[in-house]
Amino acid sequence: MAFLRVLLLIAIGFGVTACGSKFRTYRGPEVTQVLVSKSDRKMYLFHNDKVLKEYDIGLGFAPEGHKQFEGDGKTPEGNYTISHRNPKSEFHLSLGISYPNDADRAFAAENGKPPGGDIFIHGGPNRKVTKQDWTAGCIAVTDRQMEMVYAMVKPGTPVQIQP
Repeated sequence: MAFLRVLLLIAIGFGVTACGSKFRTYRGPEVTQVLVSKSDRKMYLFHNDKVLKEYDIGLGFAPEGHKQFEGDGKTPEGNYTISHRNPKSEFHLSLGISYPNDADRAFAAENGKPPGGDIFIHGGPNRKVTKQDWTAGCIAVTDRQMEMVYAMVKPGTPVQIQP
C-alpha cells in the first residue's frame, strides 16, 4: 500500500511539473517564414502566404538602420534563417538568427570593426522592461508569446527583417 502511495505522489509531481512547463506543443501548419517589420514593431509567422500569428515586438535600443557593428544597438535587416534553439536562454527561451552573414562580416571587416552576433528572437529578461526597444539588437516578445513562437518555429526557417 505504501508503495502505491509513493507511486501516486511521483505521478502527481510529474503532472504538476508538466503544467508549469515553458515548453508548449504545436500541431498546426508549418511555419515557413518569419517576417519582421521593424517600422511597425510587428513579427508575423507565415505558413506559405497565410499569417498564422502576429506579435508586437521590441527591438535594439537604437532601432533605426541595419546592424553593422558590435554594440551599435541595432537590429539587423535582411534575409537570415533560424540557426538554433536555446532552451536555457537568459531571456526565457530564444531562437538564434543567422546574423552575421557573409556580407555583414565583410562590411564590418572593411571598417575594421567586429560585426557582433548573438542575435535572437527571445522573451523578456529576468528584470522589468521599461521601454519598448531595449535589446542589444534582438527581437523581443513576452515570455508567454515566446513559448508559442519557440514551439512553432524550427531551425532552418527563413527570417526576413524589413526596415
